[in-house]
Amino acid sequence: MTNYEKVAHRRAKKVLRVVDAQGAPLKNTEVRFKQTNHKFLFGWGSFDFNAYFAIKDPEKKGFFEERMKIWMELFNYGTLPFYLGQYEPEEGKPQWKSRMDAATYMKEHGIMAKGHPLCWHTACADWLMQYDNATILKKQLQRIERDVTQFKGTVDIWDVINEVVIMPVFDKYDNAITRICKEYGRTELVKRVFEEAKQANPDSTLLLNDFNTSDKYAELIDECLNAGTPIDVIGIQSHQHQGYWGAEKVHEVLRRFERFGKPIHFTENTLISGAIMPPHIVDLNDWQVSEWPSTPEGEERQKNELEEMYRILFEHPLVEGITGWDFTDGMWLNAPSGILRKDNSKKPAFHRLNELIHGEWWTDASVTTDENGFVAVEGFKGDYELVLGDKKVTVSLSASTTEPETVTL
Repeated sequence: MTNYEKVAHRRAKKVLRVVDAQGAPLKNTEVRFKQTNHKFLFGWGSFDFNAYFAIKDPEKKGFFEERMKIWMELFNYGTLPFYLGQYEPEEGKPQWKSRMDAATYMKEHGIMAKGHPLCWHTACADWLMQYDNATILKKQLQRIERDVTQFKGTVDIWDVINEVVIMPVFDKYDNAITRICKEYGRTELVKRVFEEAKQANPDSTLLLNDFNTSDKYAELIDECLNAGTPIDVIGIQSHQHQGYWGAEKVHEVLRRFERFGKPIHFTENTLISGAIMPPHIVDLNDWQVSEWPSTPEGEERQKNELEEMYRILFEHPLVEGITGWDFTDGMWLNAPSGILRKDNSKKPAFHRLNELIHGEWWTDASVTTDENGFVAVEGFKGDYELVLGDKKVTVSLSASTTEPETVTL
């Protein structure tokens, strides 16, 4: 079986009628059919974009600019941080500018931005704790309405609420969101925040996101969908600091959630290139180390594991996006979790992803029109340019069709 047969659902065909500026068909003419973007969301955490627009020091800013350019070599989709405790550390004073600058920059460069998250018990704002539960809920909903409205057209994809399975029983520290989750119930809270986000932007794509990939998460999804919650996408976290899940578990997780018939995003994927975190650690945040180096052996392992996982996910018809988390080493948990080292040098995993995203799963072909100017094109779903010399026209390939589309070169 060829790779194209395995990923036939990622490809499409259409017929183009190519004409000149006067409307005459371009007969027997060779043109280039060149892909410029994937429909599939190949993403990574884009926290460095946010950092870049917040940094004042020129030297440090230049370092982050280099990192951003490397990031854009691979990806068309990025996650921006909207953790309330960081985004609005003081009530009424959100860090709006750096996020908007980053999101606007990404949009200008053909990158789709996602906001993460609108509601979460971790990284919540301490100032919410002074209020009673009814006021906390009111302010949480107001925050959603404000941010989704302000970023409409620039950020239209949101992780609406994060890690709800553990939310009502979270006991590491008191926080405002766990309080209201306990009082109103998890299903009601999820419904309220989703409805608020959808009302603020009816065209938005809204995700429920969780690290719990067991039946408990499936039960939550069932509850929420039965309650009429407008969940667009099921988000699955896959931080694998304790070792790669392996193909069997990846398939198991997909089977568990495909029954809902909803699009699936792997929202936070991590495969490390150093020593594996010990298996006895329950909460990954409890593993605190001062040094966690990347190794040559680990980098080779990371490359191979990342390739296998991406192939499985790209072949599954319900998976519409994969987002890696730490772009560089030394970020969350100080782990060797990036596909760049701390000095911005590329690891083998970066190069292998590039070979997949812009090689094996990419279309760049020469095609020739017939005597009537018609030409059949086929490729991976996404955006294209049809090029003849210094002339070019954009073409979208989203679904197979036999109805000819006229384009002018």
